[in-house]
Amino acid sequence: MKKLFIGNLPYQASEAELQDFFSQAAVHADSVQIIRDKFTGQARGFGFAEFSDDAAADRAVQSCNGKEFMGRALVVNEARPMREGGGGGRGGDRGDRGGRGGGGRGGRGEY
Repeated sequence: MKKLFIGNLPYQASEAELQDFFSQAAVHADSVQIIRDKFTGQARGFGFAEFSDDAAADRAVQSCNGKEFMGRALVVNEARPMREGGGGGRGGDRGDRGGRGGGGRGGRGEY
C-alpha cells in the first residue's frame, strides 16, 4: 500500500473530482482524501491518495505530477510518514514562547 501526497489542490475540489482526475490518467486510487480545516470544514489545499498497487502509485506520480487540475498544477509525490506526535512540525517551539510575556518593571530601575 502506497500513500501519495497531493498538493496545490484547488480549494473548491471534491474527492469525487480528484478520483475522476486519477481515472482520466488511467490510474485507480483505492481512496482519496482532501484535508479540511477541523473548525471551518474548508479544504486546506492538499490531500492524500492510497494505492494498493505500488506500480499504479508510481504511474500516478509520473503521469499526474505537474498536470493541471481545475486550473492548478498539482504536486503529486510519495507521502512521507508522519512524525511522532502527529502535526507536521510547526508547533515544536511553542514551549519556548510560553512564560510570562516579557517582564514588568522589575530590574529596569523604573519607579
